[in-house]
Amino acid sequence: MKRKTPTSHPDRPQGIGASLLRKEDDRFMHGRGEYVGNIRMVGMVDVAFVRSPIAHGHIVGIEKPVGLEHAVYSLADLDDVKPIVANSGLPGFKSSEQPVLANGKVRQVGEMIAMCAAATRAQAEDIAAQVFVDFEELPAVVDMLDARRADSALVHEQWGDNIFLETFVDAHPDIDLDAIRRDAPIKVQRSLRTARQSMAPMEGRGVVAHWDKRLSQLIVHTSAQMVHVTRSGLAHCLGLDEGQVRVIAPDVGGGFGYKGILLPEEVCCGWLAMHLERPVRWIEDRREQLTANANCREHDYDITAYAERDGRLLAVECEASVDSGAYSSYPFSACLEAAQVGSILPGPYKMDRYRCRTWSVATNKPPILPYRGVARTGVCYAIETMLDAIAVAAGIEPYEARLRNLVEPHEMPYDNITNKHFDSGDYPEAVRRAVRSIDLPAVRARQQRGEPDGRRIGFGMAIFCEQGAHGTSVYHGWGIPMVPGYEPAVIRLTPDGILEVRAGVHSHGQSMETTLAQIAHEVLGIDTDRVRVVLGDTGVTPYSTGTWGSRSIVMAGGAVAQAARELKERLMQIGAWLLREPADAVRWENGAVAGTQARRTLAELAHTWYRAPQLLPPDVDPRGLEVSTSYQAKRDTGTFSYACHAVVVAVDTELGLTEILDYVIVEDGGVLINPMVVDGQVMGGAAQGIGTALYEAMRYSDDGQPLASTLADYLLPGATEVPAIRIEHMETPSPYTEFGQKGIGESGAIGSPAAIANAVNDALRPLGVEICELPISPRVVVDAMTRARAVASKAAKVMA
Repeated sequence: MKRKTPTSHPDRPQGIGASLLRKEDDRFMHGRGEYVGNIRMVGMVDVAFVRSPIAHGHIVGIEKPVGLEHAVYSLADLDDVKPIVANSGLPGFKSSEQPVLANGKVRQVGEMIAMCAAATRAQAEDIAAQVFVDFEELPAVVDMLDARRADSALVHEQWGDNIFLETFVDAHPDIDLDAIRRDAPIKVQRSLRTARQSMAPMEGRGVVAHWDKRLSQLIVHTSAQMVHVTRSGLAHCLGLDEGQVRVIAPDVGGGFGYKGILLPEEVCCGWLAMHLERPVRWIEDRREQLTANANCREHDYDITAYAERDGRLLAVECEASVDSGAYSSYPFSACLEAAQVGSILPGPYKMDRYRCRTWSVATNKPPILPYRGVARTGVCYAIETMLDAIAVAAGIEPYEARLRNLVEPHEMPYDNITNKHFDSGDYPEAVRRAVRSIDLPAVRARQQRGEPDGRRIGFGMAIFCEQGAHGTSVYHGWGIPMVPGYEPAVIRLTPDGILEVRAGVHSHGQSMETTLAQIAHEVLGIDTDRVRVVLGDTGVTPYSTGTWGSRSIVMAGGAVAQAARELKERLMQIGAWLLREPADAVRWENGAVAGTQARRTLAELAHTWYRAPQLLPPDVDPRGLEVSTSYQAKRDTGTFSYACHAVVVAVDTELGLTEILDYVIVEDGGVLINPMVVDGQVMGGAAQGIGTALYEAMRYSDDGQPLASTLADYLLPGATEVPAIRIEHMETPSPYTEFGQKGIGESGAIGSPAAIANAVNDALRPLGVEICELPISPRVVVDAMTRARAVASKAAKVMA
């Protein structure tokens, strides 16, 4: 279909701070999106996998169906394919090899045992159903706390236990913790648990692979966030050099961390495409996504906080376990979550003493991945629960407890107790604004009046910091195998004056095609309609660790701005020569070089370079109109955006239902490149956080069977469960980034579970009920109410 020629809109705000409509939506809203599932190739075969029906067991034998042996492949058929290995750099880490097809043993339900190929997916599934696997079943290790016991069954026998890694943080050991334990006026302790979740992107994973005989290159189309990292993993497992692998991620229908790892399915499809010399396709169905592939969020906290009588924090100590599943996933490893817990648990609060021990625990469940918010969602829930408990013990409002402990704006930049370097912000002001916006006095008055329908009203809040755009030192310190460095970008003018931006990050909902174009406009003044952003293809984009960790707009945005400035310098030289004016007599104006009498547009300058080089100045920069550069922020410790979430809920104590009545988010993401895009990111994250708080749980039976295999079993929040969230922005520039922007993509998902949980507990506290697990489902509420009534009844009998 012929596309319209880009047109200029000089009067339309397009630069930094403009709520520019998304460039991507022209194709998305007209049905022209191109996803892996849309790709068709001549001679393509479909793949289905034989997956383990048990959580733990030895494979005694595999019988292929008679007459179809050629269509079934086990690990023995995959010549020299290496397992997936993701080793942490932290001392004490125990390595786990993940074979792409089971190697004598299965360690989770859904683990791949054999690959079946046929003309259609239905036929491939029929073949898979005929493969017989003989198992010797072993006891399953399902609960992470049970897995830590000395008598537990072992996921990896050679380890001798089920611990990937144990970490320990002991901050300010010179301060006597025993004295604080003994003398603190307020001591609160809680055991908290968050449920395992499924990421559940709208589009699952998918792979289309084929071997290009002319280039001797494996070309893999995959729904992925980090194409260059995926290429590195594929090349290693398949024994190819990286130039022999090209990874292309077309449009991606949601990532959230789920599409940030190397999949065994990608390796298998790549091998089969080379083996058959035909295109091979695998499209994940929802059952596979829910039951076989990576999960997230399962944490357990035993946490104690000590405070003065007025609520000022003295110390926090914690023991935290994270269920890492059966294998360490490439490239993040099994320990990213737990390793972060120890360093980020204090959040934005000041305290004198801090101690935290964490365990990354292996179980017979799918590997855990860094879902949107990563460890921050769990630690926010943990520390914010403690702040509410302190407020109750001190007899003050929850917001007062926070105001007495937060870092103050005059202290910025601030190094907290675990040496997190907060770049800028006014955390107390975010709390004050949230309280005003939610109208807390009116909420308290409503609580006092009571509801006509008998429901209980509760108020909750949570404040947190989101460390984004972490650099080399941070991720090296967390021990992950893939450490980011300088972020690259390439920009060039085409002969007709279109600006082409190539970046190694990828967009899966973040609107990078729009916001990177806005940054180019900010520097060059070029209309965003005349900016083409190219992403997601290792063949044409510079090497990057990709899109994750709320880093893209800081890192890639900085690189694009830096490259645009360099391009502008080269264009100014050409423009001054063409205008026959000294370089210091011309200026850059609205995408053109302007002199005293005339101007030369980008299109004219590009035409001169490419098609009329005889007009160029004799000392022209020979590097031309293509600029390649790389960027790192002034500090590589990351940016710290933050937000305060304030929520009002109504809880039906008979049915256990929780309704969100009002929801306010006061957010500070530094300078906002596109406020409309930021609002969308915050709202989308908050919707996922509501799921974490109230609905989503991937539960397992005692023998390791997943109990939610469809979306009828795994409950996601829909339009009726997500309220009209009100967002207020504070824009405190980061002193370390190109325009003062901060990473903000995960923020909405971090604070919502804690705020909602605190609101539910505020509603139920007069009834003697406190809930210390997520999600707070109707059953959890009803069970808690039943226990509270039983305790009250027993107490009444004793009194009688």
